[in-house]
Amino acid sequence: MLLTQKSDTIGVLSSGLCLVHCVFTPFLFVIQTHGSCCEGSEVPFWWKSIDYIFLVISFFAIYKSAKQTSKNWIKYAFYSFWIVLSFIILNEKFILIKIPEETIYIASLSLVILHLYNSKYCRCSNEKCCSVS
Repeated sequence: MLLTQKSDTIGVLSSGLCLVHCVFTPFLFVIQTHGSCCEGSEVPFWWKSIDYIFLVISFFAIYKSAKQTSKNWIKYAFYSFWIVLSFIILNEKFILIKIPEETIYIASLSLVILHLYNSKYCRCSNEKCCSVS
């Protein structure tokens, strides 16, 4: 399966695209208020749904990468930043507490960096390698 073999690549792409999506969302609002984008005052449903698609894809990429990493701390970092990212996205939808919008960039970028680091330095090639922390 592609996800098993390329989980870090998929994780980098998913988290990177999430980051790009988060960066361009404010520009969508600016364009929309000037009347050149979308009809009505609502952000398109497909644009709002992308957050959840990225979360699901990144979860499966993290799950596979965490199973194959040679470093235990990477596993905890993957899941910690994914939980932070999930909370930030859900908080944006339901406004539970006031969090600066820039925090989503930190969580997304951290996942990109973790996947890149894991793919370069922490991949197991055999069972003996995976038992080393």
